[in-house]
Amino acid sequence: MSTGLIALLDDVAAIAKLAAASLDDAATQAAKAGSKAVSKAAGIVIDDAAVTPRYVVGFAAERELPIIGKIAFGSLKNKLLFLLPGALLLGLFAPWAITPLLMLGGGFLCLEGWHKVSDMVGSAPAEVAEATAAAGAALAAQAPPTPQALEDERVVSAIRTDFILSAEIMAITLATLAGLSTTMQAVVLGVVGIGMTVAVYGAVALIVKADDFGALLARTGNGGVRAIGRGIVRGMPVFLKALSLVGMVAMLWVGGHIVIHGAYELGLKGPEQWVQGITDAAGAAVPAATGFVAWVVRAAIDAVVGLAVGAVVAPLASRVLAPAFTKLKALWPSKAAA
Repeated sequence: MSTGLIALLDDVAAIAKLAAASLDDAATQAAKAGSKAVSKAAGIVIDDAAVTPRYVVGFAAERELPIIGKIAFGSLKNKLLFLLPGALLLGLFAPWAITPLLMLGGGFLCLEGWHKVSDMVGSAPAEVAEATAAAGAALAAQAPPTPQALEDERVVSAIRTDFILSAEIMAITLATLAGLSTTMQAVVLGVVGIGMTVAVYGAVALIVKADDFGALLARTGNGGVRAIGRGIVRGMPVFLKALSLVGMVAMLWVGGHIVIHGAYELGLKGPEQWVQGITDAAGAAVPAATGFVAWVVRAAIDAVVGLAVGAVVAPLASRVLAPAFTKLKALWPSKAAA
């Protein structure tokens, strides 16, 4: 009896050790995949952190954190309920599609970056300006929405945008998990998805409430504390503009890199080899900072390529994809019609 109990305890201890080893392996893989995903998806993460605060503009201060919480919860649902199972099915049944899908996501990043550059220099296409004016006129003709309806609309819009960005993050993460078991891929994707969501929306919450904190210091502090508070309040708009600019550049850089590297994976090796040759030559020309110079040159070339890809994709998106999507949307029965 006692021998059987000891054997059982030995088995339990062995299972516990195996489980601990598996969890440690999962944590290690998640850390590796997360670091690679962050480096490759830097543009997405920075842009998400820069863009999301706009969804709480115009609302009372006490509604800012609840709105961010709703968006974060929707982001988790996007990643864990839809994108994670989809990524696993893709890895199981169509691993060949991962690179083309990554390139599509890279093209989307290039398109977004190109639009931001166009807006910044005031050269948006005429059809975009006309569509924006028409949308503004239509909104002006409608009755003003209630605060709750406006909040719900903002949250839905933010979650819809997050779905696209989260899909790219999950696809980038999946591409780093080749060779792992399906279970391990699921664990790592889940850990990375949760970690990314907490990091991005935690940063967004800090950004959104920073001016309130600065105002509190300016009101209740004394001397240097008040000066710090006023500095925070005055500095936040500049910080948000700088963050948006960094996000724009990062989107072009990451998008261009994904497109070039994806083409290499699909057999079009010329562009990648050409860029790598220039990068190596630039790094070799500055022996004191070879790695840094090579990185800067590579990022700059990737960003220029990304801008060019965005300029090519933009007419296709506005003249072909957008009208096609509008027609498909018209075929879908609306709630009002139901």
